[in-house]
Amino acid sequence: MNLPPLPAHAHAQPLLPAQGAVELLFLLFHGAGAHAGQMDGLAQALRAQYPQAAIVALDAPLRLPAKAIDGFQWFDEAEQGLVAGVAAALPGFVATVRQWAQAFALDWPRVALGGFSQGGLMALEAVQAEARLAGRVMSFGAAPLARPVSAPEGCTLHLLHGQRDEAVPYAHVVDAAQAWVDLGADITADVLPHVHHEMAPVLIERAMHQLRTFIPARLWREAVSTASEMERADQQALNDRGTLH
Repeated sequence: MNLPPLPAHAHAQPLLPAQGAVELLFLLFHGAGAHAGQMDGLAQALRAQYPQAAIVALDAPLRLPAKAIDGFQWFDEAEQGLVAGVAAALPGFVATVRQWAQAFALDWPRVALGGFSQGGLMALEAVQAEARLAGRVMSFGAAPLARPVSAPEGCTLHLLHGQRDEAVPYAHVVDAAQAWVDLGADITADVLPHVHHEMAPVLIERAMHQLRTFIPARLWREAVSTASEMERADQQALNDRGTLH
């Protein structure tokens, strides 16, 4: 399989299916000051649940300025601030998602993003700024920059958060989730007790449950529409049969 050039500071080779074609793509983005290994627990859970998926954990492109810490960041929050930092990083972030999707010849609904903290923020902002980028987002310990005013097209959002998160108060996540619900977005939001700002196993377990069980409302609407059309067609066939006889 031909893979794209790995982005700067990329992690190890993607986790690929043992056999058969790649049917889904999960792109994982760590938090500021960490590296792609922070997402290993999520990567392994995804691999167990979706054996036909390609799972790619990426290191952010920017090294931390402090040499004592061997970590990376998607943008320099201290120097740029959140709003300017996200705006500057988004084009490269979106291009990376598109690049990997193209490498596996997968349409955007088969692409999912998972991010923690700064990586989760980037994933949430990316699907709001760029239509048809990914079909799902799993955001851990992150909230959008501002209260949402629109729902990302065709994208299901899964917000996973700790009630004791010191870095991103859970109230911001609850408020954003409510705004998205009011806007008609497909979304789940789980705030779990006793969890801090971390990629806790209980959050990963909850994310796997939501991926398995949550059916986006748009799929229900499509199913109802299809059923209604079939019912009308059957009724029309009965009417035509009655007319003939």
